[in-house]
Amino acid sequence: MGNGSVLLALREDPLGGGVGTEQLARIGKGLEEAGLEVRWARTAESACAALRTEPGLSAAMVAWELPSEPGRPYGDGDAKAGGGGDTEPGGAAVLRQISRRFKDLPVFVVMAEDADHGLDRLPLWVAETAVGYVWPLEDTPSFIAGRVARAARAYGDAILPPFFKALRRFDDAHEYSWHTPAHSGGVAFLKSPVGRAFFDYYGERLFRSDLSISVGELGSLFEHNGPIGDAETNAARIFGSDRTYFVLHGDSTADRMVGHYCVTTDEIALVDRNCHKSVLHGLVISGARPVYLVPTRNGYGLAGPLPARETAPGAVADRIAAHPLTPGAASPQAQYAVITNSTYDGLCYDTVQTARALSPSTPRLHFDEAWFAYARFHPLYAGRYGMAVDADTFPEAERPTVFSTQSTHKLLAALSQSAMVHVKSSPRAPVEHDRFNEAFMMHGTTSPLYPAIASLDVAAAMMDGAQGEWLINEAVTEAIRFRQTVVRTGRRIAAAGDRPGWFFGVWQPEHITDPATGSRVPFADAAPELLAGEPACWELDPEADWHGFAGLSRGQCMLDPIKVTLTCPGVTAAGESQPWGIPARVLTAYLAERGIVVEKTDTYTTLILFSMGITKGKWGTLMDALMDFKALYDAETPLHQVLPQLTERHPRRYSGTTLSALCQDMHEHLTRADLIDALDSAFQDLPEPVVPPRHCYQQLIRGGTERLPLSKAAGRVAAAMVTVTPPGIPVLMPGEALGAPDGPVLRYLGALEAFDRAFPGFHSEAHGVVIDPESGDYLIECVRQDAPLSG
Repeated sequence: MGNGSVLLALREDPLGGGVGTEQLARIGKGLEEAGLEVRWARTAESACAALRTEPGLSAAMVAWELPSEPGRPYGDGDAKAGGGGDTEPGGAAVLRQISRRFKDLPVFVVMAEDADHGLDRLPLWVAETAVGYVWPLEDTPSFIAGRVARAARAYGDAILPPFFKALRRFDDAHEYSWHTPAHSGGVAFLKSPVGRAFFDYYGERLFRSDLSISVGELGSLFEHNGPIGDAETNAARIFGSDRTYFVLHGDSTADRMVGHYCVTTDEIALVDRNCHKSVLHGLVISGARPVYLVPTRNGYGLAGPLPARETAPGAVADRIAAHPLTPGAASPQAQYAVITNSTYDGLCYDTVQTARALSPSTPRLHFDEAWFAYARFHPLYAGRYGMAVDADTFPEAERPTVFSTQSTHKLLAALSQSAMVHVKSSPRAPVEHDRFNEAFMMHGTTSPLYPAIASLDVAAAMMDGAQGEWLINEAVTEAIRFRQTVVRTGRRIAAAGDRPGWFFGVWQPEHITDPATGSRVPFADAAPELLAGEPACWELDPEADWHGFAGLSRGQCMLDPIKVTLTCPGVTAAGESQPWGIPARVLTAYLAERGIVVEKTDTYTTLILFSMGITKGKWGTLMDALMDFKALYDAETPLHQVLPQLTERHPRRYSGTTLSALCQDMHEHLTRADLIDALDSAFQDLPEPVVPPRHCYQQLIRGGTERLPLSKAAGRVAAAMVTVTPPGIPVLMPGEALGAPDGPVLRYLGALEAFDRAFPGFHSEAHGVVIDPESGDYLIECVRQDAPLSG
């Protein structure tokens, strides 16, 4: 890191008079001469503000007798810090915030020369926070400044995780490279005008750190040694795994890697139907026979968790026995199970409960946690992530080996494509590193991007200790504030009576119960601290109707507060259609015009992610856009003023219409087509499996397939996966029959095809479907009828 800065939280004005203040001013000058930036704070409030906004601090000097602003006593009563209260001086609050915000920041407690007590009068917890004490008049300013500067330099070096530290050290060596990559630290780019533009855009440091595996002192990603191995070991400690592997091609590669290791040809895999397509790719590679577990769905079309009845041993055994692909399998028992946790919409399992339910059915359990890498670092998610399943929570011999694959870059701070695999081995199905590493090397690269490895190293270090909880708590708190603001705004609009009384909603409980008092309050009126700290506020009560899911067990599932689903008028969680509505695709098209890009859009819902990068200004801008959309809708604004790019691209379809008219036209179309019901049927009433996925892939490569329009696809066998976004879940797997013309799959795909024709510019993104440019027909890759249907 750079030289850093030092917080001087002192009661004296550095520009004031007196011997003490002059001495402190000289100490500050000495720190500046040592290359450190000095940040002065004269009250506890300003010091705590600096702690929130200055992550680059490398040391702090805090006066124990630091005052608070008049009328604003400090002291948060943190029992872990040793009590507290309004009678404590402001320095206590600052020290507590330091312990929550930073890991091992060197803190010097400044004692007043006229204090009537010594160190023995300070609370015991202060000694655990401080690295030293300072009486400003008892040593020379240069000596005191030197002590602080030395501690700051040591801290700056210590916070760097293993690989990033080694990479910086290598970069600082300024060695000539005689190895790949050929740009040789960026020099090759400087020999071309376009190359120079590229070099200037990213800067020299990126190219100097883009190195080859020939640089032995940085270690090997395949051998897991040197600084890379140290970084993986450090990440395993932080994430609570037995072993952690860095993956450089995203969670998709991590999923394929784990699936390839866990199950082999003709073995049975239990697969959450709400899975990412990469899970299927792993099954294609391994030759496994998938048996799908079907999650519940609600009236919005959102996928819920697997009902408890789906994962019970008897239900799993019956499903395997009745499955068309299991006769002749290598074993009648599943060797592997994979579950999505959390779901795209933020539903996270009690993983210990889930592991206990599935352990009689499989020795290996894989939680695909692509969107959930932060869960270990906040108490709200305790027991709801894969690595929570260990010998302490599940000590029996039947505990399965657990894998967690995480897309680290999605919701932690890492570069794109950066991912991790975490392993918690059990005696029942032990994971030998050398064997797993064979699967790792099959899917890895011998040309890794070192900045990406460094970003994984740094992402893990950012979560280490109290600072990790601090960072995640900020995201949770901002999400809660946004959720409450949406509901309160809706209430204000309804109460004002000066405009149509509708507004957008949030998919969340309408009321919560404080477990400590038993009091029940509206969600929007609950204390944010309660919502941020009490998991019970977010659990899906099986008796509640807000979530719209059936078949849940108590405590099984919790809604993740940072994944915020906005709801639009038009349908309820129970699937009841309303006379008028605002399809979410129109809303998100407007938001995109405003430069606001959401994560996912379903028929009447849209998903907003509150990552660590969200700020009040950012979500405040979103609130303003929602209010503006309402005003434009209520005023029946011409569509060309609201969505100008859409009307320019499709003038014949949208000229002369208004925003409200488009919304109503689309709502009525969706209601007539009964699209959500068609979606529900397609995902609940699964297609008949005919052959394993690997067979269809072989036919695809060897010309044994053909593309057919939906009108000719009835009764045929799909050769490729079809994934529609929204909702982003495979509706059809390779080897499955498309069924009858009016069956669930073709009915659903036909409804999407009709929607795309009726509303150009709002089409669904369908992977595995090719759209005929002339007719607009959906074309599906099917196995040729003359191709052999044997695996």
